[in-house]
Amino acid sequence: MKIRAISDLHLASPANREALAALADFGDDWLIVAGDIAEKFSHMRLALESLTRKFAKVFWVPGNHDLWAISEERGQPAIVGEARYRALVEIAREFGVLTPEDPYEIWTGPGGEHTIVPLFLLYDYSFRPDHIARDEVVAWAKEGSAVCADEMFLNPAPWESRDAWCARRIAETEARLGELPDDLPTILINHFPMRADLIHIPRAPRFTPWCGTRATHDWHTRYNASVVISGHLHTRRTDWRDGTRFEEVSLGYPRQWDQSQGLETYLREILPG
Repeated sequence: MKIRAISDLHLASPANREALAALADFGDDWLIVAGDIAEKFSHMRLALESLTRKFAKVFWVPGNHDLWAISEERGQPAIVGEARYRALVEIAREFGVLTPEDPYEIWTGPGGEHTIVPLFLLYDYSFRPDHIARDEVVAWAKEGSAVCADEMFLNPAPWESRDAWCARRIAETEARLGELPDDLPTILINHFPMRADLIHIPRAPRFTPWCGTRATHDWHTRYNASVVISGHLHTRRTDWRDGTRFEEVSLGYPRQWDQSQGLETYLREILPG
């Protein structure tokens, strides 16, 4: 038995859907999916139906693409913001997939006991230089040729801003994490990187405001994480901070991975590790 992880499947791409369909059966292994499965509910269902047939247990956290305010049918209004997130949670539950809204699961297999903690935290534009004010950050990023489609498609309703939604999620999550036992290590799962110093995107260095929140900088030590999993950046890598392993597990768009290798190659082993 192993825990594996991947993110950023981006199933709007036919090549990525074909790779998902060709993925082997992993029996008793567990799978963590760290967001950005797809923009459409139909592709979300396709992914979860396939993955729950191939893994004994599946965990999912939302990425920004999952939350984009698009309609499934032409002419139909889009489900947006908090309502879209809740609709995605219900789709996950149709397939028995565990989400940030469910009780935390305990892994007891190889690698030792761990609490698996799916998170939904968003971002608050705080991953920006100290001298750039919040109301200047989008213009500052654009000057460096960094533009995020979330500004058009990620509707935060009913919250007044994505910042406010992020603050609410952080407060709710900290309350839950504070109840965890101190002696049991955790695996923290979030779509966005949880530390600014883990962001390595030289092709778009000013994209950082859409990449997380400074509020989670020390969560790996506060909440006894042995592994922290994220995606979003499409820069697969392993980093270490304070004895904690940080895994960026993105697949990405077809041009960003070797399709001849198949999807299996890009499943990162988390435990036993």
